[in-house]
Amino acid sequence: MSEIIAASSLQSVPGLRHGFFTRDWGDCSLSELIEPVVYEQNLGAVAGALQVRADNLLCCNQIHGAQCVTVDAPWSMGDRPNVDAMVTNKRGVALGIITADCVPVLFVDAEAGVIGAAHAGWRGALGGVLENTLISMVGLGAQLGRVKAALGPCIWQDSYEVGPEFPAPFVDHGVDNERYFDRSDRTGYFKFDLPGYICGRLEAVGIGSVEGSPGDTYADETRFFSYRRSSQNGVSTIE
Repeated sequence: MSEIIAASSLQSVPGLRHGFFTRDWGDCSLSELIEPVVYEQNLGAVAGALQVRADNLLCCNQIHGAQCVTVDAPWSMGDRPNVDAMVTNKRGVALGIITADCVPVLFVDAEAGVIGAAHAGWRGALGGVLENTLISMVGLGAQLGRVKAALGPCIWQDSYEVGPEFPAPFVDHGVDNERYFDRSDRTGYFKFDLPGYICGRLEAVGIGSVEGSPGDTYADETRFFSYRRSSQNGVSTIE
């Protein structure tokens, strides 16, 4: 049976269905390597598992930015917005984020009936996609202290080597961000803790709870897609 990873902090939320879907559900990206009919079948299977209509499972054209859109009604595939986060208070609507090393983050304020989903790579996280998602949720009646957030599978620090210039914009944003970088075995290189950085930013704004990432996409080839791993192997795949 295909695996769905649930966040323990979200499992008890009344009326909320969620999950992080492993690679055995197939490729749900709009990759040129995937036939449209296969894409529709894969996305339809995910929608079925969430008990929503396939046309109510909404994805966006992720661009590694920081913008968030409020979903008032389902859109067609051709009308997908170029954003990296979505929020809604509409029942029966599911928000889908596609990742293969970047961090999918799910949000909920159960009392307000507001959910959110964000695609947080290093650019988006540094640029404020998490905070923008929360601002949009508050605009729908959510309260920061009630919001629960859960990170999905993503690349972990041991797998994420970055170059000498990479830490600078993070440290410029806050000197405390040095804690998310460890020295790599290669001189001048670092290992970046992306999920730790995201948890830190969410905790800093005072939301109710943050649940960390349950798996390393790079290290676990059996369960997860990984852009970095596939690129190093000379194969193009989803981001």
